[in-house]
Amino acid sequence: MEVTDRNLYGITIGDSSGVGPEILLKAWAGGEVRHPAIAYGDVEALAFYNDSLGSGVELRAISSPAEYQPGPLNVVDHGMMSRADVTPGELSAKSGAAARAYVVSATKAALAGDIAAMVTLPMNKEATQLTDPVFCGHTELIGELCGVQDVTIMLASDQLIVTHVSTHMSLQNAIHAAKRERICTILRMTHEAVRRIIPGARIAVAGLNPHAGENGLFGREEIEEIIPAVEWARGQGMPIEGPFPPDTLFYMAVRKKKFDAIVCMYHDQGHIPLKLLDFEAGVNVALGLPIIRTSVDHGTAFDIAGKGVASTVSLIRALEFAVKLRAL
Repeated sequence: MEVTDRNLYGITIGDSSGVGPEILLKAWAGGEVRHPAIAYGDVEALAFYNDSLGSGVELRAISSPAEYQPGPLNVVDHGMMSRADVTPGELSAKSGAAARAYVVSATKAALAGDIAAMVTLPMNKEATQLTDPVFCGHTELIGELCGVQDVTIMLASDQLIVTHVSTHMSLQNAIHAAKRERICTILRMTHEAVRRIIPGARIAVAGLNPHAGENGLFGREEIEEIIPAVEWARGQGMPIEGPFPPDTLFYMAVRKKKFDAIVCMYHDQGHIPLKLLDFEAGVNVALGLPIIRTSVDHGTAFDIAGKGVASTVSLIRALEFAVKLRAL
């Protein structure tokens, strides 16, 4: 993974109608951001929450990372949102478009080596789709900007790591996406990433169907697609086992400590157990990119936006994880 020598991390503020801006301000005011960082967003949007929540953070507008100065929260100001445009808890096409722009800017900065890594706060897919109908998520957008197609999400907590064969698509499409070639790609990406974090990591593969298909009784995807992929990975020397019945695999990994990471076949198969285990402190990591990108593992939380009660834990964990990845 290529990284910059510049010791500066970029944090996108996410959708201004959600909790992203206030989380960043809260973390900054509390001294939790312990590494040189700049924000990608709008100064006026941050100022709205700074005043309404009494965060007391000094904001400094800059046009590029080269203008960074220690002390205040430096913001690469996009000039897309005014205070009047900020509508906490409400769907907004303007804030959705702005959130997308922040991600584009931070990605380009990371690719150029102007920042060491990017950390993203949550976007609202519905809001962004109002101006970009094909938008389906951070990871896909960043992958497109980086010119890569084989990307996936890794969720990491202190108890378990999971990756996904498919993410932001319907369950019906996810079933069709569980093909040998794609599974082989994710197994390779998972092995490459996890072994850097946990030397000697043990990786398991979840089945797609109940009971991992029960020898074809409940579906043939395990026989025709997943098992051949696992056999290929093992032939390459990867410490990968499976497929295992999904309903018992997480128990085996978390309670019995038999595995360090699980490759899941679709979005909810991995997200539900990880969020149950560690909702606040989970970290989202994009695999397959030429840059480092981590993210909070929660959404825009419109129901509590602007109330000042959102937790900073996932943001700080995501930043620390980015720092750790850069050092590897």
